[in-house]
Amino acid sequence: MLQAAAGALLVPAGARSAVLPARRKPRRLRRGDIVGLVEPAGFTADAFDLELVLETVRAMGLVPRPAPHLLGRYGYLAGQDEERAGDVNAMFADPEVRAIFAVRGGWGCARVLPHLDFDVIRANPKLLVGFSDITALHLALAARTDCPTIHGPNASSAWGELSWDSFRRLVFDAEAPTWRTPAGTENRLVQRSGRIRTFRPGRATGPLIGGNLTVLAALVGTPYLPSFDGAILFLEDVDEAQYRIDRMLTQLALAGILGRVAGVVFGQCTNCASQGPSLGGFTLSEVLDQHFTPLGVPAFQGALFGHVADQFSLPVGVRAEIDAEAGTIRILEPVVA
Repeated sequence: MLQAAAGALLVPAGARSAVLPARRKPRRLRRGDIVGLVEPAGFTADAFDLELVLETVRAMGLVPRPAPHLLGRYGYLAGQDEERAGDVNAMFADPEVRAIFAVRGGWGCARVLPHLDFDVIRANPKLLVGFSDITALHLALAARTDCPTIHGPNASSAWGELSWDSFRRLVFDAEAPTWRTPAGTENRLVQRSGRIRTFRPGRATGPLIGGNLTVLAALVGTPYLPSFDGAILFLEDVDEAQYRIDRMLTQLALAGILGRVAGVVFGQCTNCASQGPSLGGFTLSEVLDQHFTPLGVPAFQGALFGHVADQFSLPVGVRAEIDAEAGTIRILEPVVA
């Protein structure tokens, strides 16, 4: 277990009573179900890439239904804000569509939030699947509806065996599994990949709330953040130097978010290292230690989700238990009915 670093940012614990779990659960997916494909953020530049997405969805036994603006483009976005939001609204309103897959992330989901019809979404609970910038949609739906969503691969992700098995168990088989990062398989005396770093041991229970740290931090002060009281906060990021991770976690601390959670899981931070001289700088684990250890709640780093080839699917808004020493995330209830 890592020791508390000097200069740790101390934040009052605040309220940590568990919030209610999501109650309006969507129906589990079955072979032959129609799923909507949307691009609420960045655009797909090559139509061949979309063909791979369609083949991937069909390989799941599902029937893809592309949104009208799926190949749209407006600057670096997949169409105007109203168009992208309209695609999301239409997929939730369509009675034939059983789930909604984001094709990719990028940037732009926050721009569609004012245009979403949360009454329609609340009345038609469906699984929204995706990660990275899709975090903005996960958090907004958690804040404005009681419908769970899936923080997992985008439709254009690689969907290796681990990713598919994790998703299938949650949304097809209605299981409540336990996720543990696989041990490394290098030819070494001591494995270096698949490691867990425990900042504070123990177990904690609460609704899973989180996603991409950059996106979450950008929503602070908006009406699209859910309650973090008693939540299991999970975070990941990509291409962020240590000082920027520090800055964003400081923002969450000063906003009173970190002091309200029951536990913390930091997944993968891909390419999260400063490109300049590192002499005298903090490592990523030291930054996380400074923020998480003083909270006095179970916290660990290294769970398999984020911008990596394979990742676990995490049901946002659904209750889970973490064991920070074992490095496990145990889902406590099915995400689907």
